[in-house]
Amino acid sequence: MDTDTVKTVLTSQDSRAQTLSDHVQVALRNYFSNLHGERVCGVYDMVLSEVEVPLLEVVLEYARGNQTLAAEILGLNRGTLRKKLKTYHMM
Repeated sequence: MDTDTVKTVLTSQDSRAQTLSDHVQVALRNYFSNLHGERVCGVYDMVLSEVEVPLLEVVLEYARGNQTLAAEILGLNRGTLRKKLKTYHMM
């Protein structure tokens, strides 16, 4: 599924729905507004890990646990997928 298809699916489910990018922007703005002057670092890695885990979970669910199919859906090498699953203690 290409990016435009994903956006169409997300927005067609609810007329008020926003794109994934819109949700990320809102979440990040909320995150920064709640820091109250605290220093922050490592936001890039934090965001990637927050997004990557549910992405892997949902794709694996869709692929019914078939890692080869999940890797293909994600556009990853199966070994890379397995490494990510180990990193996040998902296997």
